Amino acid sequence: MSDFSLADLERIINERAHSGDPQSWTAKLFQKGMPKAAQKLGEEAVETVIAAVTGDDEGLVSESADLLYHWLVVMAVAGIPLKDVMAELERRTARSGTAEKASRGAT
Repeated sequence: MSDFSLADLERIINERAHSGDPQSWTAKLFQKGMPKAAQKLGEEAVETVIAAVTGDDEGLVSESADLLYHWLVVMAVAGIPLKDVMAELERRTARSGTAEKASRGAT
């Protein structure tokens, strides 16, 4: 198992976002702002779902990597660090899923 983490990816995204490198996809997404970053996140989410429902395990792994990357780009563009999401997940796992969901008013 790799020691590579979402925190490592977040750090790399932040470095590349402000690199000014014209060859960097990350820098290009940051320059185009939230509309483009969010569009790419949505596209990757759909591609991930398609891979899942068609039983394409290799595609699911690949698209999941794309999805996580683009999600972290969106979060970075929004100025929200991964640690905030992790803290929210930790808070939610402190109680049952049913109780947590009910506290949000979800159905």
